[in-house]
Amino acid sequence: MNEPYDLIQTVQLTEKASLLSEKLNQYVFRVNPRANKIQIKHAIELLFKKKVVSVNTCNYAGKKKRERRADFGRKAHWKKAIVTLGEGEKIDLV
Repeated sequence: MNEPYDLIQTVQLTEKASLLSEKLNQYVFRVNPRANKIQIKHAIELLFKKKVVSVNTCNYAGKKKRERRADFGRKAHWKKAIVTLGEGEKIDLV
């Protein structure tokens, strides 16, 4: 679990995430729910070779979904990390 590729799952490319990257130099990643801020910071610095200033995380509960019968299923719980890079740093995602 300590490998950077195991911690960082995907990049969130939403409208809000693109505004954060343009104005505040922040990037949004979907990460492993068991990863902490220090592990996320080291993973981003190793993968992208950029200086990370701060990391903010948010935990999200998976939504309930109905199945064919009367029972309910659940989508997976997930975690989002908002990473602030240093002055002049930039990640080219697209």
